[in-house]
Amino acid sequence: MPKVRIKDKEIIGKIVFYGPGLGGKTTNMQYIHTKAHPQYRGDLVSLATETDRTLFFDFLPMALKQVGGFDLRFHMFTVPGQVFYEESRRIILKGADGVVFVSDSHPARRVANEESFEDLKRNLAIYGMSVKTIPLVIQYNKRDLPNAMDLDDMRIDLNYLKVPDFEAIAVEGIGVIETFQKITRLVIAKVQEDLGLQ
Repeated sequence: MPKVRIKDKEIIGKIVFYGPGLGGKTTNMQYIHTKAHPQYRGDLVSLATETDRTLFFDFLPMALKQVGGFDLRFHMFTVPGQVFYEESRRIILKGADGVVFVSDSHPARRVANEESFEDLKRNLAIYGMSVKTIPLVIQYNKRDLPNAMDLDDMRIDLNYLKVPDFEAIAVEGIGVIETFQKITRLVIAKVQEDLGLQ
């Protein structure tokens, strides 16, 4: 459930980029940040660990004026993907209003993708949430790899719920904005539904 600041007439939604380590979550976030107008975004903050990073920035979308008379703001996060940062992922996921699952198309990362998706499901369940109910978009990143996994196989592995999904080459920005726009639309629709603002 998003935070509602009655006094400020503001609704704050939280979107989390989840997925295996080095799959492209950071690249997605950096690209979105560079494309957002400076007037509508905060600073990109990186909390670096020895092997991974967690990114955060505050984003006020320019295309959306208001929802039910309230300004809508998004807090955007990535989680550290390495297996041993499970506690950090769990904490960052708390209060999420939407999730982008960024998978890696390299064949050697197939098991890591599946394990990370299972990790997402477990951590959501801790907060009484589910991949079946939270706004979720799946991104198949690194589609430019010459040996990229077959897209149908990746869908079988990860998208058995048939949520919106996108192919991407995040280092080139391909598929990044489309993924981002879809998750924001899903979150907005859920916020409107939850708050009775439709």
